Amino acid sequence: MEKANSETRQYLTFVLDGEVFAQDISKVREVLDYTSITKVPRTPDFMRGVINLRGSVVPVVDMRLKFGMEATKQTVNTCIIILEVELEGETIVVGALADSVREVLELESGQIEPPPRIGTKLNIEFIRGMGKKEDEFIIILDVNRIFSAVEIAAVTGSQAAAEPVEA
Repeated sequence: MEKANSETRQYLTFVLDGEVFAQDISKVREVLDYTSITKVPRTPDFMRGVINLRGSVVPVVDMRLKFGMEATKQTVNTCIIILEVELEGETIVVGALADSVREVLELESGQIEPPPRIGTKLNIEFIRGMGKKEDEFIIILDVNRIFSAVEIAAVTGSQAAAEPVEA
């Protein structure tokens, strides 16, 4: 019975401003090389615009700006991580701009600690936990808490997502 508690999950690790972040691989559709992004007027700064992904319009978010860091600078390693976000019972596809992707990493639940209460540049409601590999901390994100319905609606034009949510 004890084995059920030490669940192993896979995470895609990526870098933002020198910090290592991770997202549960089950929410990751694919990783794309950087491509041209079409700016959408009157959207928040962190919403870089949209891309055409095999005929679908996908909003792209600069994760560094979303987390209060400097904007992502395009390099040969810059990529767009295509994520599936659950918002109000709907699955919405979003691109997340990252400095680079590292690897797929397996972590057991015992290797993940709760997020710290102080000393982080981020609003900790986005953080599922802190993983550790060797001497390096990995900030594990909860993609469903990074974006609000209003933010997604601003780029996708979805009226259903634009309705305010009572917390």
